[in-house]
Amino acid sequence: MSQTEKSRKILVTSALPYANGPIHLGHMVEYIQTDIWARFQRLRGNSCIYVCADDAHGTPIMLRAQQEEITPQELIDNMKVEHERDFSDFNVAFDNFHSTHSDENKHFSEQIYLAAKEKGNINTKVVKQAYDPEANMFLPDRFVKGDCPKCGTSDQYGDNCESCGATYSTTELKNPYSVVSGATPIEKDSEHYFFKVSDYADFLKNWVNGGAVQKEIANKMNEWLDGGLNDWDISRDAPYWGFKIPGTEDKYFYVWLDAPIGYIASFKNYCDRTGTDFDEYWKADSETELYHFIGKDIAYFHTLFWPAVLKSADFRLPTAVFCHGFLMVNGEKMSKSRGTFIQARAYLDHLPAEPLRYYYAAKLNNTVDDIDLNLQDFQQRINSDLVGKVVNIASRCAGFISKKFEGKLSDSLADEALYQQFTDASDSIAQAYEDRRYSKAMREIMALADLANQYVDEKQPWVLAKDEDRQQEVQDICSQGLNMFRAIMVFLKPVLPELAEKSETFLNAGELQWNSVSSPLFGTEINKFKALMTRIEEDKVNAMLEANKEQLAIAAALQAKTGGNKKVSDSQLGQDPISPTIEYDDFAKIDLRVVKILKAEHVKGADKLLQLTLDLGDEQRNVFAGIKSAYKPEELEGKMTVMVANLAPRKMRFGLSEGMVLAAGPGGEELYVLNPDEGAEVGMRIK
Repeated sequence: MSQTEKSRKILVTSALPYANGPIHLGHMVEYIQTDIWARFQRLRGNSCIYVCADDAHGTPIMLRAQQEEITPQELIDNMKVEHERDFSDFNVAFDNFHSTHSDENKHFSEQIYLAAKEKGNINTKVVKQAYDPEANMFLPDRFVKGDCPKCGTSDQYGDNCESCGATYSTTELKNPYSVVSGATPIEKDSEHYFFKVSDYADFLKNWVNGGAVQKEIANKMNEWLDGGLNDWDISRDAPYWGFKIPGTEDKYFYVWLDAPIGYIASFKNYCDRTGTDFDEYWKADSETELYHFIGKDIAYFHTLFWPAVLKSADFRLPTAVFCHGFLMVNGEKMSKSRGTFIQARAYLDHLPAEPLRYYYAAKLNNTVDDIDLNLQDFQQRINSDLVGKVVNIASRCAGFISKKFEGKLSDSLADEALYQQFTDASDSIAQAYEDRRYSKAMREIMALADLANQYVDEKQPWVLAKDEDRQQEVQDICSQGLNMFRAIMVFLKPVLPELAEKSETFLNAGELQWNSVSSPLFGTEINKFKALMTRIEEDKVNAMLEANKEQLAIAAALQAKTGGNKKVSDSQLGQDPISPTIEYDDFAKIDLRVVKILKAEHVKGADKLLQLTLDLGDEQRNVFAGIKSAYKPEELEGKMTVMVANLAPRKMRFGLSEGMVLAAGPGGEELYVLNPDEGAEVGMRIK
């Protein structure tokens, strides 16, 4: 930043991680993307505050706490420790990481609600609500699944479709089922509170199309705006883990109301700790900048509901909302069965954080396109770019400076024109960072690394070092190389803060700033070179995958054995829940039998079920199994599997189901019926 440029005041946020499950590598795309941008802004001399929080409310947290026989407070406290540890180990530097279950969030949730109510933006009406007749509870949106009423995609949540992005009520789902018990929900009347988003339709139309969101997101939001906005249900019935709505006894704020308010609450907590002026950042006419980094799957909430709520309560609006795509692994959706649903801790236990930060940066741009973590390419790119190119420059030059010149650099550059190319690249790389076109920035930086290595290759200081009359040339060449290395590390510092810190220690010339590139080192003394980064070995990647797969398999097996009829998925609970412990005598009551699938056929009118005829040896059973998304009937016939033989028959609208076949997996196409080892016989009891 030049002396004439005014320092900017920026507040950035990432979407709040849900506080009932571990962080995985898909989550890390967003936090690494945001952290790089925040670090870049600080490196340029701007004030950039990065806040986040755990999203700590909702029925999933309440139910998981019950399963673990702890309180919701204990659960979210434990998860906050785990989340902060994982983020810290990935070098994600929040200025404040808070929780939505906080005094600040309660205060602002009530303030925003009461402001909306005062303006007439809140109304109440009796609605038909999904109710689980077996669990005896109203079902929140995410605990009802079924077919999207808009596009027909199966296995979608009760509030919005991940396929087409449509929003709707739980009662609009086709073929719904409760993820708590598996029962078909019934409808019961309940009074609910609604935010009248339609009051802000014109405002939202202007805001969405005014440059605050990416073009592809604006196009999608315009579809909803043109179709007319429905009032937004912001209440949930007891029992619910969250904040009670003022003036009610059994109504709670929907988690999607108080979750984004967590941005405000976390910043207020930061202000109280540091003495920062809260109003300067959140008043309606604020001149500071506010940016939200989010996944494209929650764009609807952040670009329609959230701006309307802020406008209603007279808070400032986001300067922009930046959406990113999903993470694929080896070209496919993250999969538990393939072991590629990789948890952050499983990765960190086997591999260093910074290579992944660089790999994500090399893939990320400012669109909502998905990015792919190809593990073979990951290994090769890190070894080639960071070890083979960047670190190699320093390792090739440092030894000569330390051994022959007492660690002292030359007093001038050997090739000023070459170094000028590094200086000239500064603005282009900075603009790429600013625009979140990280992949472009990485390409330009690696092109500079190639230039530096080519220079050293051509000059061959190892040859010149043998000639006593050419020692000054050796010092000049290696000093030039180290100055080019230093410039590259300035450009990479937002992505690789740990490597940059090691390089600062090695170069012994203070902290790297963006304008350090324009001031090369002359006559300074460097420290002895130590390895800055090591290669990624294939066995480390494989060990990480195996350890991760093991953890996932154990969780899936436990869920299959103890989960009963529950269909709770990972995306609801964050991880496969382990049911409360049972006594051996209880488990011994379960009669698990090896059976042969004699016949499998489609069930008319059912989108998820297959009808199986099972051979137990001395009898045959009819069982309806929710595995249609994973198997074609002909693939199952003749296959051996395992069933719960003494499960009480269950009357369904399609007929009587006389048992249960066991399957494991996260659901959808990733569901696998258990297959006994070769040699198992029909009717054999599993002990």
